[in-house]
This record gives sequence, structure tokens and C-alpha cells, in this order.
Amino acid sequence: MNASVAVPQGGHWWFRLLAFLGPGYMVSVGYMDPGNWATDIAGGAQFGYLLLSVILLSNLMAIVLQGLSARLGIATGRDLAQACRDHYSRPVNLTLWLLCEIAIIACDLAEVIGTAIALKLLFGIPLVAGAIITAIDVVLVLWLMNRGFRALEAFVIALLLVIFACFAIQIGLAAPPLQAVLAGFIPRAEVVTHPHALYLAIGIIGATVMPHNLYLHSSIVQTRAYPRTEEGRRSALRWAVTDSTLALMLALFINASILILAAAVFHAQGRTDVQEIEQAYELLAPMLGVGLASTLFAVALLASGINSTVTATLAGQIVMEGFLRLRIPPWARRLITRGIAIVPVVIVTAIYGEQGTARLLVLSQVLLSMQLPFAVVPLVRLVSDKAKMGPLVAPRWLIALAWLVGAVIIVLNVKLLVDTLA
Repeated sequence: MNASVAVPQGGHWWFRLLAFLGPGYMVSVGYMDPGNWATDIAGGAQFGYLLLSVILLSNLMAIVLQGLSARLGIATGRDLAQACRDHYSRPVNLTLWLLCEIAIIACDLAEVIGTAIALKLLFGIPLVAGAIITAIDVVLVLWLMNRGFRALEAFVIALLLVIFACFAIQIGLAAPPLQAVLAGFIPRAEVVTHPHALYLAIGIIGATVMPHNLYLHSSIVQTRAYPRTEEGRRSALRWAVTDSTLALMLALFINASILILAAAVFHAQGRTDVQEIEQAYELLAPMLGVGLASTLFAVALLASGINSTVTATLAGQIVMEGFLRLRIPPWARRLITRGIAIVPVVIVTAIYGEQGTARLLVLSQVLLSMQLPFAVVPLVRLVSDKAKMGPLVAPRWLIALAWLVGAVIIVLNVKLLVDTLA
């Protein structure tokens, strides 16, 4: 699908922006997948609006890293997996590929659990049956891929708008105090000094940047048919960064909305014990006094789980082809990864019940956290290499900022891992 989406060279700037809109929204899906929901709900219920500043910080980190990912793809014509294959030895590449596959499976695990919970809440389908039903998404992915890349983007953006609308209505019903919400975006010392607030803050940051998103973005920005010249690439980079920044601001709104909703409904009424998705669903309608609130919550969760299906499939294909030069049919790859993700959900639910599934959701985020350094470090290393990047090599201030962001994410992820295991 390289250079398959036409880009107008003249006319109003608005038409060029529209041509580049899409890849950023596909990437933003990973920043609001079901794995983030439980942490945001717990943070809002226990600490009110305090952790909104952490969501804002994690989003700014994501904007920096996704911008670097787009820069790599546009400057070199290679995605992150291909660039790693060119730069590192075969043993290192095999290790990076394996770690990324684990991250994709962990992400898929969160999608299975989130979708299964949504099916249960909306239609009363048992979790085990719901997890098995999620395997049907392979048909959806195959159909969308056969329709072309713009069809994939349109499907993802449509579901993002559904999620946005659901939370916009819920925020309107909850009517949180605007002053308290805005104050929550200002960092406070309590985030660091309160042990459990710090733990949740680390969880929010650790679950924000998805390793496979960095591989995905560096590939799909190349779907635009911009001139492969220096000026054409510079222009494409500006539009691609604009696209990803706008999309990640939408992700910021949705993640913040989950926390604001929990703060306005649960924390404000003393229900600081709410931590799980199902618990939030059961309490939303009676505490807001509107039956529609819980339904909207479940619909948004279902849309989030389905949306992640498309991007995880694409990322898996990109990673496998980039590292191994191995291409298998998308439906076959999707069936394999989804099958691997379904098995632990079915086993854990059958043995430990729904509480075990909630713990499995946390485990999936820990696994993702462990893989993140192995995507961030190669990315920053490659975009700072002038021999590979040419005129679009990242400026020194951006490289320094990227290393700082990478260091913060790595340190916090290590602490999250240690605390979780402890």
C-alpha cells in the first residue's frame, strides 16, 4: 500500500491536511485501548482529578515519540522494523522481533478481555464465550484490508468518533466542576509523595506508549503519495506530525474523560473503591440517575476493543515482514495471534472467574511495559543517525528531549514492573 493514497500538490492547504489525516488516528487507537481503562477508572475514583496532569504528560511523551516514528519512515522510506534489520545483527533483530511479537500478543490479550467484557455487559454473553467470539474479527480485518487503506482509516476514525460521542454525552451528564478539572491538569507534589497515587501514575504512563505503535506509524505514513524529494519529504513530515498530534489530542480527551467521569461520579460520592471496568458499569447508571450512561460506557468499550483489532493486525504484519522478510496472509496471522490471546483468557476465566480476568488485564499491561524500551531505544538511535536520515535527521534538541522521554518511560516502567511483581 506504499504511496497508494493521493496527495494534492496544489490548492488550499486544507485539502493536503485531509489527504494526510488517517495514520495518526490509527496509531491513537493504542492510546485508548481497554488496557488503559481500569487504570484511569481507579485513578479518578481514588484521587479525583489529581492524575489528569499525568495523562497530559504521558500524551506529550507520546506526541514526541510518534513524531520521531513518522520522521524515520518519511526520511528513510523504511519502517522501524526494516531499519532495525538494516542496522543491527541478526541475533539482535530476532530478539527485537520476538519481543515485539510478545507485545502485540499482550495488546491482543487486553483487546480480547475488553471486548469480552463489553459483550457481556451489553448482551449478557459469558466472558468465555465472548472471548471466543472475538476470533470472528479476522473476517472484519480481511474485508477491510481488501477494500484499501482508506477504508481501514475510515473504519477506525468512525469508531473513534463513536467513543468520543459516548464520553462527551457521559461527561455532559456527570457535569464535573470545570475549575476542578482544569486544576487537575496542573502537576502537584501529591502525585509523587502519595505512594498509591504514584503507583497509578506509573501505570498510566506505562500503559500509554505501545511498542508496536512505533513500528506501525513509521510504515503507514508512507502510504501517502508525496514526492520522494527533500522538499516533498519535509512537507510530508509537517503534515504527518500535524495528523498524529491532532489524533493524540483526541486520545487525550478520551483518556481524560474516563478519569473525569470516575472522579465526578465515584470520587465525588465517596466510592473510592471502584477499580474495575464492570464495577464502573454497574454503578454509573444508578449514581448518575440515567440508565443510558452505563450503556454508553459499554458501547465505547466495545468500539475500543474492535478498533484495536485493525491496528494490531497491521502492526503484526509490518513487524514480521520488516524483521524476517516473511509474509503470510493477514487473516492467517490474525487468527494465530488472536488464538494465542484467547487461550489464557478462557483458562483463567474458567479457573479463577472474572476476578482472574481483571488480573490478566493488568498482566498484559506489565508485559507491554517490559517491551517498550526495546522499541524506543532503537527508534531514537536511528533518527539521530545523519548517515541514515540525511537532511531530515532529528535536531539535537529533539534528540535530547527524546532520550529524556525514553529514560523517564523506561525508569517508570521498571518501577511499575518491580512494584507489580512485589
